[in-house]
Amino acid sequence: MDHVPEIRIGPADRRRLELEELTNAMVRLYKEQFGRGPTKARSDYAGPNALVVTVENSLTPAERNMIALDEHQRVREIRMFFQHASDDEFIGTVEEITGRKVRAFVSGMDTRHDVSSEVFYFEPVPAA
Repeated sequence: MDHVPEIRIGPADRRRLELEELTNAMVRLYKEQFGRGPTKARSDYAGPNALVVTVENSLTPAERNMIALDEHQRVREIRMFFQHASDDEFIGTVEEITGRKVRAFVSGMDTRHDVSSEVFYFEPVPAA
């Protein structure tokens, strides 16, 4: 019987894979919640207790039409309404992937450049 070597994943690889999983989950959630997923997305930790997900090119055709009519504030309001309605899905997904408790979730959007951010603040990890 051949011995299959054990593959070990280091902390840096584990973190990279987690960030990739978070990014893919956010793209999926955007598609489910807003009807269109972003074409560009990235997740990064901002210190030990914050996660920033940046998504680009996620505006729907209807939102783009509203932007053309200079209705930026209305698009932001609609997005924030839908975002707030789906807080549980976003928070639950991040908690499931990271294994950390989210204490705050902040969402924002620049309609002129079609860039959105989802920021998750975690409960601090108790000192060992």
